Amino acid sequence: MTLMDRRAVLAGLSGLAALAGVPLRADGGGEASLIARARDLAARPWQRPEASLPPPFDALGYDSHRGIRPRAGGAGRIGLGGEMEAALLPPGWLFSTPVEVVLPGAARPVPFSPDLFDFDPRYFEGPPPAGEIAGAGFSGLRITAPLNRRGAMDEVLVFQGASYFRALGRGSVYGLSARALAMGTGGAAPEEFPEIVRIELDGVDGAGRLHLGALVDSPSAAAAFLVQMSPGDVTSMECALHLFPRVRLHEAGIAPLTSMFFFGPLGPAFADDFRPAVHDSDVLWMRNGAGEVLWRALANPAGLQMAAFADNAPRAFGLLQTPRTFDAYRDAEAAYHRRPHAWVEPLGNWGTGAVHLLEIPTNDEYADNIVAFWRPEQPLEAGEAYRFDYRLNWSATAPPAGAPLVPLRSASGLEPVERRGRLFVLDFARADGGGAVDVPGARLEVSVPGGGGSVTGEAVYAVPEAGVLRASFVFEPGPGVEVAELRAILRDVDGAPLSPVWLWRWTPPRGGGV
Repeated sequence: MTLMDRRAVLAGLSGLAALAGVPLRADGGGEASLIARARDLAARPWQRPEASLPPPFDALGYDSHRGIRPRAGGAGRIGLGGEMEAALLPPGWLFSTPVEVVLPGAARPVPFSPDLFDFDPRYFEGPPPAGEIAGAGFSGLRITAPLNRRGAMDEVLVFQGASYFRALGRGSVYGLSARALAMGTGGAAPEEFPEIVRIELDGVDGAGRLHLGALVDSPSAAAAFLVQMSPGDVTSMECALHLFPRVRLHEAGIAPLTSMFFFGPLGPAFADDFRPAVHDSDVLWMRNGAGEVLWRALANPAGLQMAAFADNAPRAFGLLQTPRTFDAYRDAEAAYHRRPHAWVEPLGNWGTGAVHLLEIPTNDEYADNIVAFWRPEQPLEAGEAYRFDYRLNWSATAPPAGAPLVPLRSASGLEPVERRGRLFVLDFARADGGGAVDVPGARLEVSVPGGGGSVTGEAVYAVPEAGVLRASFVFEPGPGVEVAELRAILRDVDGAPLSPVWLWRWTPPRGGGV
């Protein structure tokens, strides 16, 4: 299983310079032609994209790649209409696949040339020779807009590396990523990483939405990934994936999200760290077809694990970053408390399948080890055409809770008396952000579906000092048990649900014990 180097991607997400305007395409965009390209591509055998990069692009490292910046009037500050601009990103280092970029109003891709960029003299003796380099291509692009305040251009969307992209809502900083398509994630065979090979920008419409399309290719499938993006408090991306399998797809991942979870207060501590938590996301949030809201706490397990949440016509799923206070992380540089939430809302009926969650063990915070995606129940057949429409939201504010209370903090520790079980403590706050919580008569229901252990000591009580309603219980695994699924929900006196369904997969900790 390959871990994505998150520092590598973050390295490409900074710096812009000045502006030139390009009009919208006269035909309003090339969506139909891009879909036709994907269909035609899938009808032919896959060929690995070959890049022929001249010096210095063929031998770049982390710092030298960052030292190549889009030049104003060249690859930088390209007007897209409205208040959005684009910057084309240089190839090299980890990004060897050439990406064609077609600008609004253009009939062909932008020719790659070193003179579109500025080169930092700390890493380069001088700029390389100017002139077009056939077949080189770019590594992706960056979109900026006045997201946080008028007159200041902020990064809002970046496509770079395989089919990865990331976006921001107002007030947040880069954290988790999304992909146009995942293939074989968590399967027995090595994972396949589809790559974006062409991006067509159709500009900004009268409603301030950016229209773009990406051509995706991989050994098993080709696809057209069409996006309409609206920046704001919630940066919303209306996505349409037109998928054309080359082979029968048993393990396609639709609307995949990729994040990092190193450690937090839930589970035995194994990191010697001054910070109480380190993660980009800590919750898989789901609203299933029956309207039930699920809150699955994330883990950094001792061994790779995959969970599947079967559903019919899912309503939403995503990765959330909770809590949102500096004291929960105490990292002034990484600002984990400002990492965005991201959630997927299927548009139309996706039928039967499952939300899959992959958790990969990691010993540091530099690799993305969490993946969540939708997988259809039935395989996708070669030679057929499939379409998945959805809305992808990025925001510093979580999606609607679907319940009066939401988990504010989940923690656990060895039960202090008998020391045979694990004590779980769940603090709930008002979903509307209101004041202190006290619900007389509230009760906690805890179960272990499928068995694997016992639950005792369920309790619910208010904690006035923190303004939360605290629920706690003790779980003791059975002899030889290696996996147990815990399920808990708060209920009012009349039985009405007060919270989402809280889920946790217990496995033995790395150092042994409970």
